[in-house]
Amino acid sequence: MAQRAIWLVSHEPGTPHGGTVRFSRRYPTVEKRAKTFNGSSYVPLPEDDPFCKALLFELRLLDDDKDFVESRDGCSRISKASVYGLPIGGKELWPVLALQKNGLIYVSVPLVEQTLSAHPPLISISGISQAFDLLFGLIDFFDSGPRTEADLSTKVSQLPDLLLHICPFGTLLDSNFLLDNFSNLSIYQAPKQPAWKAGTYKGKPQVAVSITEKVKSMQYDKREVADMWQVYGTITCKCDLEGVMPNVTISLNLPTNGSPLQDILVHPCVTSLDSAVLTSSSVDIMDDSAFSGPYKFPFTPPLESFHLCYYTSQVPVPPILGFYQLKEEDSQLKITVHLKLHESVKNCFEYCEAHIPFYNRGPITHLEYKVSFGQVEVLREKSLLIWIIGQKFPKSLEINLSGTVNFNTMGHQKQPVDTICIGGTTYVKLYFRIPDYTLTGCYADQHSVQVFASGKPKITTCRELISSDYYIWNSKAPAPVAYRSLFL
Repeated sequence: MAQRAIWLVSHEPGTPHGGTVRFSRRYPTVEKRAKTFNGSSYVPLPEDDPFCKALLFELRLLDDDKDFVESRDGCSRISKASVYGLPIGGKELWPVLALQKNGLIYVSVPLVEQTLSAHPPLISISGISQAFDLLFGLIDFFDSGPRTEADLSTKVSQLPDLLLHICPFGTLLDSNFLLDNFSNLSIYQAPKQPAWKAGTYKGKPQVAVSITEKVKSMQYDKREVADMWQVYGTITCKCDLEGVMPNVTISLNLPTNGSPLQDILVHPCVTSLDSAVLTSSSVDIMDDSAFSGPYKFPFTPPLESFHLCYYTSQVPVPPILGFYQLKEEDSQLKITVHLKLHESVKNCFEYCEAHIPFYNRGPITHLEYKVSFGQVEVLREKSLLIWIIGQKFPKSLEINLSGTVNFNTMGHQKQPVDTICIGGTTYVKLYFRIPDYTLTGCYADQHSVQVFASGKPKITTCRELISSDYYIWNSKAPAPVAYRSLFL
């Protein structure tokens, strides 16, 4: 006994479409059951516009509908029970219950827990009687009180909360309660404490939003291997708001040249989401469904700090492009490192370092180097060079490091050891953080946060870009390849 969907349609003679959908509510869990029960005879629910058109056609309410249509007007289709079958995409959506009163059409599609290859008797469908109870209750609700357009709009706006109490998950809880008290139900009842929320906050209201983007990169400086990079973002929130169920909406925005967000995953507390937010995927390179925002996330926050959403993005260029060359001559290594900061990236780092490890060679005994910018530290026992670039690149945005390194391989264990970095296979790994900046351009400000709770909260926002697994491999030796170009 459940309903797949509910519609409220306004019949508007003389308009181009003959009517409009004033309200609709679908129940995905019931729809999944319908697909299982109906099997090959399953007909999915259409969108509102085609459903409205098919309904008005079946009810003979279209202005230009004056011709006899055998499939609708024949003697075999005389309906005495207000139960109809709507032609949808070459198939028939059945059963559809529709009741008309005072220019409104109240519609429900009950769940049929069997195949529909042949229409079963209506008396065998338990959801039919429940649907009639629901629709008659709706009629009582809309017929109570004045019938002006303003009153109608007010009652339509109350329907989501009313159905949440009366018909959660498509199942009518109490038909007698619905019929007798539907019009008296207040949507402003004090909300109950949800089981997942252990307590309530008391204190000064405040909302903190943090955007953290991590950029990964694998660079090879080889024609036969494509460089790869990817951005991974996390939105972290902490909402200190009074009340049992405060509501917050955060909008993420992109600049005109920003990179669209993809593969978005949201926290369970998010109450609704635009379908366009979820359609963009980084898996399919032919996917052209990029959505450039704004990305709106309405939610009821938990007490603790939580990750509102995760996303990825394919930015056009990596923030720092470089190459690394290492050659072994006699008993020493010659190294050359070149780094270039892209001109579109904010040149203001909290820190920026390049770590150059040497595996399976023993401790460093001698180093001669020339550096165009920054300074170099040597951790001899760890066989590691640390190029400290600092907080800014020079005006040219390009820096170089070259030198020769000697090792003591006699009487020492060749530490550190690595099973991949053997011979010339080695890398430079970058570590950096840029505050108040994101590579995609994604941002949230005080105007991006809407809070529906008592008191005016203090809103703080911040963002940052951090390197993660940012490797530049020696171009003079083999290297592990994460991805190969699709155009080889």
